Amino acid sequence: MKERVVIVTGSGGLVGRATAEWFMDHKYHVVGIDNDTRGHLFGPDGSVEDSIRQLQERYPSSYAHHQADVRHAEVINEIVHSCRKSLVGVVHTAGQPSHDWAASHAQVDMQLNLESTLCLLEAVRWNAPEAAFVYLSTNKVYGDFPNTLYYQATESRWDLDKTSRYYQGFDEQIPIDQVMHSLFGCSKAAADLYVQEYGRYFGIPTACFRCGCITGEAHRGVRLHGFLSYLAYCIHGREDYTILGYGGRQVRDNLHANDLAWALWEFIEDPKVAAVYNMGGGRENSCSVLEAVKGLTGVIEKSLTWKYSDEARKGDHIWWISDTSKFERDYPRWDRSYSLEAIYRSLAKGE
Repeated sequence: MKERVVIVTGSGGLVGRATAEWFMDHKYHVVGIDNDTRGHLFGPDGSVEDSIRQLQERYPSSYAHHQADVRHAEVINEIVHSCRKSLVGVVHTAGQPSHDWAASHAQVDMQLNLESTLCLLEAVRWNAPEAAFVYLSTNKVYGDFPNTLYYQATESRWDLDKTSRYYQGFDEQIPIDQVMHSLFGCSKAAADLYVQEYGRYFGIPTACFRCGCITGEAHRGVRLHGFLSYLAYCIHGREDYTILGYGGRQVRDNLHANDLAWALWEFIEDPKVAAVYNMGGGRENSCSVLEAVKGLTGVIEKSLTWKYSDEARKGDHIWWISDTSKFERDYPRWDRSYSLEAIYRSLAKGE
């Protein structure tokens, strides 16, 4: 059988590592690219050095690591060129993931999210145009459109009326412009559009996965990024927690990184051109911040010291649930294997 190679950028991160492991467990070879930018952005608690080392130790014959910067076009081109004959896909998970960090470092945020994506797209275009290209986008490309809807307040969450067309979640048809995005949302949206256009212009099989909250026990959540993981970190007694705005009733759907890796594998196995998918945990895996505090403290069996700030993050969603029905129609084998309770239990192991 011909060797099949997939390049995974950000291979030491939550999604990157889960993706690399999934593909290698399914008989692919993985070329990983990660220079631990997370450690530079968020400090030692955000570092993925251990994760990279574990990949190398667990998969010595099927994982090849490059300590490279995804913004360096010549280096990226050399890596893609070196495996072009066996390359079947690129999964681009690397990037700058934080709203708040982007506001203070706008140019670097743009480079890490947009410039890196363009470097990879060009390398694929000229070296392996038949390889599938998957971009880990974000629901933040939609800006704060969700905040224009009317939500009802319950004791623990904001929610839509059951008659709303979005009650089961937001689909890919909602608009992305003339709303506040955050600078992070802008850089991700720009890269998202480039990925689509490289599919349409050049026929490269591409997909943008617009993700909600992705989590799991391998997540290195920090104050500026990683909602459930950071909350679990605080419950384990390491820090106090601050709820930012909306009365703590803001809602997110949560998807385990392994289930996202499964979805990415499904696309690489049967790619399409210029595909766009909303990807998340759906209504059954949704929770508000208040509900997450209650759920995680119950599973971890520890209390949490927290305070409340009325000031929500700019462009932050009051309510986000992903409608994944488009992806499920295209890839009916895929399903969520982790319930919200199972996600809580996985995070409880993080002590």
